[in-house]
Amino acid sequence: MTAQLEAEILAAVEAAGDLAALEAVRVAAVGKSGSISELLKSLGGMSPDERRERGPQINGLRDRVQSAIAARKTVLETAALDAKLAAERVDLSLPAPPRRKGSVHPTMQVMDEMIAVFAEMGFSVAEGPDIETDFNNFTALNFPEKHPAREMHDTFFLPEDANGERKVLRTHTSPVQVRVMHKVNEKLPSWIANGQEPPIRIIVPGRTFRKDSDQTHTPMFHQIEGLVIDKAIHMGHLKWTLETFLSRFFETPEVVTRFRPHHFPFTEPSAEMDVQCDRSGGEVKIGQGTDWLEILGCGMVHPNVLRNCGLDPDVWQGFAFGCGVDRLGVLKYGMPDLRDMFASDVRWLEHYGFSPYAAPNPATGLS
Repeated sequence: MTAQLEAEILAAVEAAGDLAALEAVRVAAVGKSGSISELLKSLGGMSPDERRERGPQINGLRDRVQSAIAARKTVLETAALDAKLAAERVDLSLPAPPRRKGSVHPTMQVMDEMIAVFAEMGFSVAEGPDIETDFNNFTALNFPEKHPAREMHDTFFLPEDANGERKVLRTHTSPVQVRVMHKVNEKLPSWIANGQEPPIRIIVPGRTFRKDSDQTHTPMFHQIEGLVIDKAIHMGHLKWTLETFLSRFFETPEVVTRFRPHHFPFTEPSAEMDVQCDRSGGEVKIGQGTDWLEILGCGMVHPNVLRNCGLDPDVWQGFAFGCGVDRLGVLKYGMPDLRDMFASDVRWLEHYGFSPYAAPNPATGLS
């Protein structure tokens, strides 16, 4: 009986074609309820003489079966490994997989696109510090003493310095316009714009800071402003400049705009510029449709601003405008939430990022 059982089990072990089949044979033979395990349990009910005779036979059977299973397992594991190596063989003659590379953040891409468009129109880039004086950020720009922007709930104020002055995180890039028009005696770093003689034609890209945070606002955002100072400048020049910019930036030949009267302390007259668009289908398409979207603020430079910067308003006139870089990027590239721009989600950046080798060029296409 023992010999017949052994022959059957060893035949099943040899016939097992994979590890799963071999495991099934092992469980059936030496598992908790296996055939050999049941024989071992029967030893308890035998007489001493029968136990001395049958015990070595059953234990020997168990040992031989376990050895056969272990040997067959080694053979099957080796065969499985060889098959896997054959299937997953690396061809060393093939080129290596491309290394993951970074991408240009949409904010920087959009800023470069704007700069490229304005550079083609003869504007130069001016820069200034993120931390500004009250004079440059408010006073020189004709902000009244009790204007809401001067309050703690709108602006980030820094602690008083040794002179008792509280500087601010600039709320717009307009202080750079002041620095360009206003001549000062202090020696400034070379990258900070300072005291340029008219005529002036600049754009000012950079970070700005306000206490505001929701789906369309963030406490830190990017802005680009423009300033033109010359003789006999009027609103017609401003309108052509902005319409040309929007047409080239959104890469559409047809851009319909309108000016709505508004109030900004630093311009007079002031206006908000709307662009015609189509809001149907959950998207905003510039250059088509019958809807309107406010896109930026603009106006003629206020005479008080010119005086504060040392220019005679009877001789020099100019216009200024400003718009949010992040906001225009969201509109152009269909991003649903402005806050994603600053979330540092690598998956989002992989989707919306731009190639570092494709610099914006109005001649060949910005995006």
